[in-house]
Amino acid sequence: MLRHPLRRFLPWALACAAVLVPLVLAARALGAGQAAALAVAAALLFGLWIAQARHAPFAAQLRALSTLVSAWRDSDFSATIKVPEDPDLAELTRTLNTLGDVLRGERQRLVQRELLLDTVIQNTPTAVVLADPHGRVVFSNVAARALFGDGRALEGEALDALAAVLPPALREALRDRLDALCTLAGEGGEETWHVARRDFMLHGRPHELSMLRHMTRELGRQEVATWKKVIRVISHELNNSLAPISSLAHSGRALAARGDAARLERVFDTIEERTRHLEGFIRGYATFAKLPAPRRERVALRPFLARLAEQVTVRIGEVDADAAADIDPGQVAQVLLNLVKNAHESGAPPDSVEITLRRVGADWRLQVLDRGSGMSDAVLRNALVPFYSTKRSGTGLGLALSREIVEAHGGRIALANREGGGLSVSIWLPVAA
Repeated sequence: MLRHPLRRFLPWALACAAVLVPLVLAARALGAGQAAALAVAAALLFGLWIAQARHAPFAAQLRALSTLVSAWRDSDFSATIKVPEDPDLAELTRTLNTLGDVLRGERQRLVQRELLLDTVIQNTPTAVVLADPHGRVVFSNVAARALFGDGRALEGEALDALAAVLPPALREALRDRLDALCTLAGEGGEETWHVARRDFMLHGRPHELSMLRHMTRELGRQEVATWKKVIRVISHELNNSLAPISSLAHSGRALAARGDAARLERVFDTIEERTRHLEGFIRGYATFAKLPAPRRERVALRPFLARLAEQVTVRIGEVDADAAADIDPGQVAQVLLNLVKNAHESGAPPDSVEITLRRVGADWRLQVLDRGSGMSDAVLRNALVPFYSTKRSGTGLGLALSREIVEAHGGRIALANREGGGLSVSIWLPVAA
C-alpha cells in the first residue's frame, strides 16, 4: 500500500538531493556564485532525465495503442495490450481492450454466418455463378461446377465461354439477362429450367449473379398435385349431381308404374335442373382450359363502361372522355360482369357497387368497389387460386378466370378489404399495347 506514494515522490526527492548536495560540496571549494550555478546546471540535467523517464511509459503505451488500432484495421481483433499504472491511460486501455473483445465476438459471429451461408449455397440444387464486371467467374457452387465444367473449378473463367456447353435455350436465356422458364427436349422427355440473373454492387463494383435451377421434377409434382385436386373437385361435383339423378330415376320408375303423373313431372323437372347444373359446371372448366388469346382493339372506356352499366346494377365513377385502352372488349366485360355479380352476392347494398377508373402511370386502374361483408385473410390469400371457393355451389373458377384474362392483357389483379367494410378489386391494364 505504501510503495505507490513513495515511488511517486522519489524523483522529487532525488532532484532536491541533486541540488542540495552540489551546493554543500561546492560551497567549501568554490565561491557562492559558482556553487549556485553548478547546482542549477545539475538540477536542470537531472530534471531532463526525470522528464524523459516519466515520458517514456506514455510514449510506449501510445505506441502500443497505435499498434492495436492498426491490427483492427487489418481485421485482426485477437490482440490486447497491458493496462499501465497511470490511471488515465489505464482507463483508455481497458476501454479499447473491451472494444476489441466486442469486435472479436462480432467477427466470430460473422464468420459462422458466412460458413452457414456457404454451406447452404454449396448444397443447393440451384447452379449459382457470380461474375465480375469483366464477365469472369469469381464464385461458383457445386451445382454450377457440375453444370458448366464437369466438376472443375470455374473461378477466373469467362462466363460466356462456359455457357457455350449449355443447350441453346439456356444459353440464350443467360445472354438476354431475363428471368425465364426454358423447356428443353431431352432423351427422357421435356425438361424445364428456371434462369434468373441479378445485378448488384459488391465492394463498390458491379457484379452479376446467375442462377439456373432444374424445375422438371418440382413442376411434375405440382402438376400431379393439381390434377389430383381437379379430380377431387370434379368427382365431388359429379357425385352431388349423379346421386340425386339416380335416386330420382328410381322414384320416377315407381311413380310411372302407379300412374302418378303429377309427381312424375316434378321428378323430371328436378332431374333436368341437376343436369343443367352439371352441364354448366363442365362448361366452366372447359372455358377455363380453352381461354383464347385476347383480340385487342382500341376501346373508348367511357361508352364501354356505360354499356356495362346497362346490363347490371352498378354505378360508374367519373371517366375522362378520351380514356381508351387496347383490350379485348368481350373478355374484359366478362371480368367486370363477374366481379359486379360477386359484389352483389356479398350482401352489398345495390347502390354501393361502383366501378371507378383512374390513370396510374402507364396503366389504367379499374376498381370494383362494394360495401359487402369483405373477405377474411385466408380467403384473400386463396381467392384467385383455381378451384378455391367459399360458396356452397361455387366452382372456384370465376376469379381464377378473371385473373387469367387480366394477365393475358399484360395486367394484374388484386383484392383488398376496404375501410368501413366491403371489398375492393383492382385491375391494372396497360394504357397502350
